Amino acid sequence: MNTATELLAANLREVFGNRDPDTRRAAIERIYTEDVVFTDPEGVSTGWDALEGRARALLDKVPSDFGFTEEGRRYAGPHDGALAWALGRAGEPAARGIDIITVRDGRIATLLTLFTA
Repeated sequence: MNTATELLAANLREVFGNRDPDTRRAAIERIYTEDVVFTDPEGVSTGWDALEGRARALLDKVPSDFGFTEEGRRYAGPHDGALAWALGRAGEPAARGIDIITVRDGRIATLLTLFTA
């Protein structure tokens, strides 16, 4: 898995949409560089452990029947990509945003998440 479009989907489903801590951690180590930098409106986190903590905290805050869905197409260049998403119950998004990634050596090196205003 080293294309931006594949990494965008894996980031959404296998990490931020995955409630199982063991498979989520395995996905983190496979999908992201060890020094990944994740930025969103809540701050900046660096590294696998910090990213794991942010994903866990998000999933702990939302009801168990909330999930992520892609909204629209995935966009990709040779070293970056973007994907719009929604979070909520099926057909009832509670939040929307976009993930923008930079890829280095086939893994996500930076992840920027923006929320709708």
